[in-house]
Amino acid sequence: MQIMSKDFQPQSDIPARFTCDGENISPEVSWKDAPASTKSLVLIVHDPDAPRAGGFTHWVLYDIPNSVTQISENIAKTENVPQAGNQGKNDGGNIGYTGPCPPSGTHRYYFHLYALDTVLALSPGATKADLERAMKGHVLAESELMGKYKRSGSRAA
Repeated sequence: MQIMSKDFQPQSDIPARFTCDGENISPEVSWKDAPASTKSLVLIVHDPDAPRAGGFTHWVLYDIPNSVTQISENIAKTENVPQAGNQGKNDGGNIGYTGPCPPSGTHRYYFHLYALDTVLALSPGATKADLERAMKGHVLAESELMGKYKRSGSRAA
């Protein structure tokens, strides 16, 4: 299984429009070659470099139908996204995507995609920890895409 984005290349910089310095909208994400037995997919975007224990989760999207192979740019910050599944709470306590906003230095942002043998059917608003518990024993395949972001000197905290 492979995850990609038309908005940035693997291990390259995430454009500012997808960050707190820009429009703070979600980038387009797509994938291919999920196992034939996939029932649903999960997308988690996480910054392990954030200055807090365990890093910072920027986006959780789950119960993505197995027929879906792309999440469009700038999806609504609502609990349920038609044709894309349910969104949970990021570590800022909000539903949906929140873009990179590192306080200093260059941070890495991992877009983790999981193919599952089940539909989780968690309530909307689930957290990364909720997803990880529910996914245990159900992951058929996983893939990741990493992008980086560093705020310019005039914008960094």
